Amino acid sequence: MFEIDKNKKTIFSAVQPSGFLTLGNYLGAIKNWINFQDNYNCIFSLADLHTITVKQNPKDFHDRIIELYALFLACGVNPEKSIFFIQSHVHTHAELSWILSCFTYFGELSRMTQFKDKSQKYENNINSGLFTYPCLMAADILLYQADIIPVGADQKQHIELTRDIAIRFNNLYGDIFKIPEDFIPKAGARIMSLQNPEKKMSKSDENANSYIALLDSPDIIVKKIKKAVTDSNNLVKFTDKNTGIDNLINIYSSLTNKKIVEIEQEFENSNYGIFKNKISEKIIETLNPIQEKFNYYIKNKDYLEINYKKSAEMALEISQKTLNKVKESIGFLSL
Repeated sequence: MFEIDKNKKTIFSAVQPSGFLTLGNYLGAIKNWINFQDNYNCIFSLADLHTITVKQNPKDFHDRIIELYALFLACGVNPEKSIFFIQSHVHTHAELSWILSCFTYFGELSRMTQFKDKSQKYENNINSGLFTYPCLMAADILLYQADIIPVGADQKQHIELTRDIAIRFNNLYGDIFKIPEDFIPKAGARIMSLQNPEKKMSKSDENANSYIALLDSPDIIVKKIKKAVTDSNNLVKFTDKNTGIDNLINIYSSLTNKKIVEIEQEFENSNYGIFKNKISEKIIETLNPIQEKFNYYIKNKDYLEINYKKSAEMALEISQKTLNKVKESIGFLSL
């Protein structure tokens, strides 16, 4: 089982179990999780506490948490190399979140762009959790004294707030929190919609042709890539203007680890049809072993339970040490 190596830096990352996973999730976050496991202390979480800022159907929510835990293991998250726990199983997150909310200013939270976006999207459920969840996100990170936080570009603002909160707390009470650094991969960090390359690929998109789900069948993948928007130039050339062809080149680059210039040379004499066929083949080749492993894990829920319980125990042991330091520094009585 995984053990913390004091000679390695610690990475923390979390994702909400708010739906199925897309190719964008895999290339932008999960693939990095897998690559980090050999060189860092990796602590990963399914952030189910964050998910309930939007109303959930209890049974669907319960089943989705299990399915996503299985899917992450299928993608390559290895309990022997990392801690991978379910957030609500570790009570220190909620407790530190409340404490940090008392050190976070109203103005800071009101400037969060995701709160503004979600307030418009869920205007009938603008709850306080939606407003204060950056405090919970800060708690998630700071509990584990994480050095590096791999995030998408859209989450950079939250990491900056986390750093501000940690610095403010440290200035008051001493060296309690490590100040984390964000890490935004250059390639694949922001995979865009196949139908609207101005928007990030999202599992919540109403147009199913805008994303590739990790459990999509080969036939569906081929159809979605064929329908992906491009332009009339019919040249596999990167423009750096958030176009459809830019997005497809970025996807192919992330799947193959090839540089953009190499891809342009590879398809110099090819049209979009040939390029799209090659992308489809590469996606299917990448997702097939993931889908096979997922089908195995989802049929072996006892194995999943063993792993998420053990990971929760380890996460609690680590995070409790930080929480104890925080409470002692503020002046709370210890038991």
